[in-house]
Amino acid sequence: MIREPQILACSGVLYPPEGFRHVGVQIWQAMRLAGARRPRVCLIPTAVGDSREYIDGWRAIAASFGDVDVSHLQLFTQPNVPDVRAHLLAQDVIFVSGGSVVNLLAVWRAHRLDEILRECWEKGVVLAGQSAGSLCWHEGGVTDSFGDSLDALNDGLGFLPYSNGVHDDLADQPRRTRFREFVASGALPAGHATEDGVALHYVGTELHEAVSVLPDRNAWSVAPDGTGGHDEKPLPARYWVP
Repeated sequence: MIREPQILACSGVLYPPEGFRHVGVQIWQAMRLAGARRPRVCLIPTAVGDSREYIDGWRAIAASFGDVDVSHLQLFTQPNVPDVRAHLLAQDVIFVSGGSVVNLLAVWRAHRLDEILRECWEKGVVLAGQSAGSLCWHEGGVTDSFGDSLDALNDGLGFLPYSNGVHDDLADQPRRTRFREFVASGALPAGHATEDGVALHYVGTELHEAVSVLPDRNAWSVAPDGTGGHDEKPLPARYWVP
């Protein structure tokens, strides 16, 4: 099967509302984009330090969506598969966990995973992930990897030539404001932000649409206005659940 390069860059749901039933559906969305009858889906949990608890929970959720071949790639203390490149190229979906995007990028580059993942993307493997697993594909974004103050990250993988903001609607985290400040000042290039539960579906390097596991949510297009401020435009997200 020949597929165009696709990325599903997600904000997970940090604080699920009462009655929320769609945990893990962003994994399902990525599998649907792949279009395989029995999708092969690999988790890369580097951003959480290859947490065993996280891996086990994620694998159980992914397997709950039906006939799926689930695996994971851990890098601590060494790769758990004999040929990392061959394993990842054999997947239909690669899903990256949230966590520390700064640590993720450093470890990936040490293992040359940045090069391998670009090859996977170019060959049509759907790349997806939440939070850190969303930021990593872009030029940069806002991160708390260095501390609670929130900093501009500007050395992402750059598969997508935009900045990225995640968890863009949380009142108790100033990510929304900081993202817009960084874009306005030029610390980050123009880009897209996602409210909780929203994902950006890119085909090639173009934004195709925003999708969500929560109703009535938006993504946002944010660009500098040329006078030290910013312009923003809501991108209503299609509600997409099984």
